[in-house]
Amino acid sequence: MYDTTLRDGSQQEGISLTVEDKLRVARQLDSLGVQFIEGGWPGANPKDAAFFARATSELKLHSSRLVAFGSTRRANGDVENDPNLRALVASGVADVCIVAKAWDYHVVHALRTSLEEALAMVRDSVAFLVGHGCNVFLDAEHFFDGFKGNPDFAIAVLSAAAEGGASTLVLCDTNGGTLPSEIPSIISKVNDQIALPFGVHFHNDSGCAVANSLIAVDLGATQVQGCLNGYGERTGNANLVPIIAALSLKQAISTIPPQNLQLLTTTARHIAEITNLPLSPQTPYVGSSAFTHKAGLHVSAIARRSDAYEHINPDLVGNHSRFVVSEMAGRQTLLIKAGELGLELTDDATTSLLQRLKDLEHQGYHFEVADGSLELLMRHALGWVQPYFEVESYRVATDGYHGPELLTEATVKVRVNDNRIIATAEGNGPVHALDQALRQALQTTYPSLKTMGLDDYKVRVLDTSSGTDAVVRVLIDFSDSETQWTTTGVSTNIIEASFSALTEGFVLALVKTTSSEGSAQ
Repeated sequence: MYDTTLRDGSQQEGISLTVEDKLRVARQLDSLGVQFIEGGWPGANPKDAAFFARATSELKLHSSRLVAFGSTRRANGDVENDPNLRALVASGVADVCIVAKAWDYHVVHALRTSLEEALAMVRDSVAFLVGHGCNVFLDAEHFFDGFKGNPDFAIAVLSAAAEGGASTLVLCDTNGGTLPSEIPSIISKVNDQIALPFGVHFHNDSGCAVANSLIAVDLGATQVQGCLNGYGERTGNANLVPIIAALSLKQAISTIPPQNLQLLTTTARHIAEITNLPLSPQTPYVGSSAFTHKAGLHVSAIARRSDAYEHINPDLVGNHSRFVVSEMAGRQTLLIKAGELGLELTDDATTSLLQRLKDLEHQGYHFEVADGSLELLMRHALGWVQPYFEVESYRVATDGYHGPELLTEATVKVRVNDNRIIATAEGNGPVHALDQALRQALQTTYPSLKTMGLDDYKVRVLDTSSGTDAVVRVLIDFSDSETQWTTTGVSTNIIEASFSALTEGFVLALVKTTSSEGSAQ
């Protein structure tokens, strides 16, 4: 496994890694057990030069080998004085990877040199690096397109690298347009003519990078280049996560140390945090929805046999099964979810709750992401009535002054233990103001609310064709020192939807932190 997140992956739009970020990613990949980490191009930019300078003293790798990336010498240039090759030697690492054009179209129109000179550039550059003690990988850029256009030249590039002393020849699908059906015939011809080990480097422009990589391994590839989480230019590189998981768990082919497979999920998510690109919930194997079940039929089956709707045991890659509740839910889904909350639903409560869920989701509620509101629905289905406070009324007003100190004022009137409390507070907007007013009204009686935070607030218009008359759905994320929960509200009035979600969040906080929780169950 050869990860190029720090070089090829960093070319993705929206990714900009600092030197410190690159060191953190490298440590994560090393802990996972990836054999090779491509650190960047030390001869191309100051950031990569700084990374290699720091890596030699700060990066203590235990499983991985650091690779420096570069290119062949310049056309008609002197290999001994080529600055790029000199930078590779000076990088301080033993393994280097250089890229060479394997498509005659690029040689003629991009390099603007002869095919003979292009082959000499490969041979000379590899031999120079090997002569300086480097282990050399040769990335044959555009190999698959080049082979389809001029197979003799594409093979000749591999032969030139082999003559120079390269250890592994990497067949690159740089434009990402090669389909799985094309792979066997091309690789079989490579196997017929080249004796050296070969690797592959697929881009995902046709959505086939993972499939192509797996097929190539079946055909003898001993190295797969890609990026954890599939980062890369345009549509990305081959995603090493499903490649590692599929080869290890489904084909018994060695990739990373077997005991490290359970680190796949945490590593993928950690690197996503470093790159500041949220991991898609639908990412195979490691996404939060990869083993999440929503349809009632699926959940019912999984309750009996865990492998009924799961292609692997999610524990093997450090993930876990989840059950979410929606209008598609069945009885088994609700019972599993209630069990997670420590609640015991009766048959009658389950029946009424199912109907209530379907009615509310038809109105626009979204309970699969609003676990807090779902918990309250379950408690209410059991006959529970929250005993903490009763909202009598609320009011919100925003000053018409358009300046830097524009504030919103909110007033709430609540009853707590037969006491009528009126509280007024200011905030940066209506939700903030209502939050502050509600806290002011309740915190004297319930000091535990001081530890509760409002973490996120989202609004979605459910029917854009209705304009300002549209129904909106509000989601609010809360947390305290121990747990997190989300509540939801739906209305044509955004303030009403927000206040509904807000008050439910306060109720959940009190359920979790007061002695009344026992009666709620």
